[in-house]
Amino acid sequence: MRGKKKPEKKAKFKFKSTDRFLVPDGRFGDLVVAKFVNCLMERGKKSTAERIVYGAIDLLGKRVKDEEGLKVFHAALNNVKPEVEVRSRRVGGTTYQVPMAINPKRQQSLAIRQILLASRARKGKPMAERLADELAAAYRKEGAAIQWRENTHKMAEANKLFAHFAWR
Repeated sequence: MRGKKKPEKKAKFKFKSTDRFLVPDGRFGDLVVAKFVNCLMERGKKSTAERIVYGAIDLLGKRVKDEEGLKVFHAALNNVKPEVEVRSRRVGGTTYQVPMAINPKRQQSLAIRQILLASRARKGKPMAERLADELAAAYRKEGAAIQWRENTHKMAEANKLFAHFAWR
């Protein structure tokens, strides 16, 4: 046994992170709005982020006729959520873009992130108006966030050939 090494023990289970506790927002009592506020917040300024999000939801209610602002917000977020994404897999020295389904929690976080990126890219108006514009565009299934979702789906469709590598 002098020259042989003992085989390393592998973990018998995959690590599963626990969900973090999130307090619903004060105005609507909605967890998604609270998550959106937290993602918008910079340097710990939560009251500023809340003012921006609540202002955007109020503007949405005025801009979209016959609909409540919060319903438009949720519909816009659902329109931006991607169903599939591509992930890089290295197989035999070659890297493939493998399409994979996304779990709902990641869908939501990706949608929030893309709406915020698209609204920050718009210039010339206050942030609440830019956010309301992007959410209204997402509600109508247009705008930069929807364009990102379509590109993601097109990439997954183009690489559908490599879907059999998804199990690795």
